[in-house]
Amino acid sequence: MRVSATRRKRSAAASSTTRTVVRPTPRTTSRTGRRTAGRTAGRAGVVLFTTVAVLSSAGCFGSSDDPSRHGPTRAGKTPGAKRTIVWNTRPSSIASLGDSITRGFDACSVLSDCPEVSWSTGTDVESLAQRLLPATTARSGTHSWNFAKTGAVVADLPGQIEAAAARKPKLITVMIGANDACRDSVDEMTATEQFRSTFTSALTRLRRDLPKTQVYVASVPDLKRLWSEGRKNVFGRQIWKLGICPSMLKNSEHLDAASNDRRQRVADRVTEYNKVLKDVCGRDVLCRYDPAVHEYRFTTSQLSKWDWFHPSKAGQQQLAEMAYRRITASTS
Repeated sequence: MRVSATRRKRSAAASSTTRTVVRPTPRTTSRTGRRTAGRTAGRAGVVLFTTVAVLSSAGCFGSSDDPSRHGPTRAGKTPGAKRTIVWNTRPSSIASLGDSITRGFDACSVLSDCPEVSWSTGTDVESLAQRLLPATTARSGTHSWNFAKTGAVVADLPGQIEAAAARKPKLITVMIGANDACRDSVDEMTATEQFRSTFTSALTRLRRDLPKTQVYVASVPDLKRLWSEGRKNVFGRQIWKLGICPSMLKNSEHLDAASNDRRQRVADRVTEYNKVLKDVCGRDVLCRYDPAVHEYRFTTSQLSKWDWFHPSKAGQQQLAEMAYRRITASTS
């Protein structure tokens, strides 16, 4: 009885401060346990599902960039895929830039341009334009333009590019550099680094103004071979004395060490120019450099009968053939 009274007192004291705890019967405990376990399992499932979702979105179960985990996008392309730039071997319009060679100077008559026989856009020879464009278009000249200028050097390219950009041609041909080497003396030749800087700037401007236009860059002709071939003609040597490319052709009959050294310096500078053209063009996926012009072993029959320096009509035809092969090649 003393123990029971004590318990009753403690119970009464507890009820005055807290809710009375009812001890369930064994049956009640079983049902409650099952309900509690069910709720606990449910909560655990939600937590597990949420954890999986979070980890998956965070990339913990494999990189989200893994191509094997992605199908095509709405556009039908795999993520990260880039458009392949393909060279068009049949451009629909052409603009030519450069110097007197591209103007057909001295090919038809003495001391005058003859763009009709230009290797690039001429209408009286089987030029590049005649070979690439549809017959009616090529004959009409509505899709080919010649912006080359007699006497032009590499520094004149930006102005020619500006004129060509207004036409938005699909292909631009460039032949420049001979006049940079053909100066009154070797010391006056355009420095190689200046040539590089100017040509790089010009091609950068072209790409800015015409981002999708293809570019064909011809190498600078072999001026030393021109001397060795042209000097065989007595009349040609006399014409050269009037001041045609003095750095190479002055005193063409002289074979002394100083004269040979001068000619070799010009030849080396042309080689350097061609390396620049190749390097700069090679960094542009829509530009093709052609070494064939410099490598071609031309003869006097392909030189003008008025100055034995510029290409004759036959020479222009040969230039067109070389350019056509390079532009229509399946690979660069």
